[in-house]
Amino acid sequence: MDPAPRHQCLIYEGPPSRHLSVLAEVVRQNLNENKRCLYLNSEPMVAGMRSYLAAAGVDVVHETANARLVLSSERHHLADGKHFDVEQMLDALDQALKQALRDGYEGLWATGDMTWELGPDRDFSKLLEYEWRLEEFFRANPRMSGLCQYHVETMPRHVARQGLQTHSSVFLNQTLSLLNPVYCGTEFGGSRKISSLEIDSFLNRVLQQPT
Repeated sequence: MDPAPRHQCLIYEGPPSRHLSVLAEVVRQNLNENKRCLYLNSEPMVAGMRSYLAAAGVDVVHETANARLVLSSERHHLADGKHFDVEQMLDALDQALKQALRDGYEGLWATGDMTWELGPDRDFSKLLEYEWRLEEFFRANPRMSGLCQYHVETMPRHVARQGLQTHSSVFLNQTLSLLNPVYCGTEFGGSRKISSLEIDSFLNRVLQQPT
């Protein structure tokens, strides 16, 4: 069996809480593989993740106390606490990965909600650059893996299209992913030109998948 792609996206409609049980299972699996796991989201979502992880059999108190599991609603990557900074975010991930390896883990697995990560000003103009550079970071660091969460109801439609184009694989659940036919390639801005019709067709297919 081929290993799961290391840089995936979850694109969905509806309440984000409905995905917590699946994400909790993915976290549990990565913890069992001796990876440090980082979950970034709002305070209510972090609280929900704690509950689902406990239901999945994870000793949340113990795992967070020894920092094998990091559940955070802090946004230190924002400049002045408001503005998304691509360099600052990538540097934070780089330092987190290096620290995980120094601490004896096999790697770092991270997930976060993209709209929440952008901060209160929601400057979506920076998201495409960030995703392409994040793709480069994953390629350069084989012990890094993660999942970018796109809640399409919190962002313009063109941003969801861009998010889809910057991931070679779309996450559906802990055992199933879709190979992405509208993935643009590895260069910033994309090396493939794909029609909006083709992108929207696949995006609608993804959104209609059962959860």
